[in-house]
Amino acid sequence: MRFIFQYPETTGTAGNMLDAGPVAQLAATAESAGWHGFAFTEHPAPGARWLDAGGHQSVDPFVALGCVAGATRTLRLLTNLAVAPYRNPIALAKAAATVDVCSGGRMVLGLGTGYLKSEFHALGVDFDERNARFDETLDVLPLAWSGEPFSYRGRHFDARDTIGRPRPVQDPIPVWIGGNSTLTLRRVAQRAQGWMPLMSHVDLSATTRTPRIASVDDLAARLQLLHTESSGRTTPIDVAASYTDPTIRDLDRDVERHRDAIDTLAAAGVTWLIVSGPSGAAASTAAFVEGFAQRYIRH
Repeated sequence: MRFIFQYPETTGTAGNMLDAGPVAQLAATAESAGWHGFAFTEHPAPGARWLDAGGHQSVDPFVALGCVAGATRTLRLLTNLAVAPYRNPIALAKAAATVDVCSGGRMVLGLGTGYLKSEFHALGVDFDERNARFDETLDVLPLAWSGEPFSYRGRHFDARDTIGRPRPVQDPIPVWIGGNSTLTLRRVAQRAQGWMPLMSHVDLSATTRTPRIASVDDLAARLQLLHTESSGRTTPIDVAASYTDPTIRDLDRDVERHRDAIDTLAAAGVTWLIVSGPSGAAASTAAFVEGFAQRYIRH
């Protein structure tokens, strides 16, 4: 089990998106404490109504990960997650490759199809075409990362004798796909290096449009389906799950219970655990990063 710190998002329309602390400084603290990765989510155009109902804001994940790359040496750099249909896939490939080159090969491209209709409309992207655009992105990424001329004609993209450079350090940059649907698991099995299940104790299907995973048993059932879909595959699949119990932020509360829960997730097949902390002040976030590592990572 390895651990990724997710930069805390600001909810609502008030406050500063960087209240959790300076990105570079916090990433260096995480690396020194023993964390294995650092992550940012993506919401380029969230609606005010969604934010006021509990939705979260975010910085641009690729720019922020570039900042983290310059301040660290070992942390894996994850988008958790970038919404693939929002971008032209060649531009997406270049952004990811640039972070990979600048970091010496530490980029992990976490991708999802997206779920906020209002955000799709604000960006001028057809919500109903998101799955088609996502599959075309999965087609184009390895072609662009090859560094060689390629052509691709899809429903939304028409590249002719195009070269995507810089060529990434990794071959390929790992792609982790988020979501719980059977279609997502099939994509992971056939075309990706990792799966990011969306775990929640409440039913989010009405907003996220993905089946609910509320327990370790639910996760195990989905993992069994993933194993079935990936039958015959010779390379391993990473499983990066978010730890959703908010009481983990009280570092002196229920430590043994949380350790048991983390052990249970590891036994179920989770290889990376994504954890976020308090977002109210830089000092409290840094204290959480240090305290969590002491109690759970180094332990």
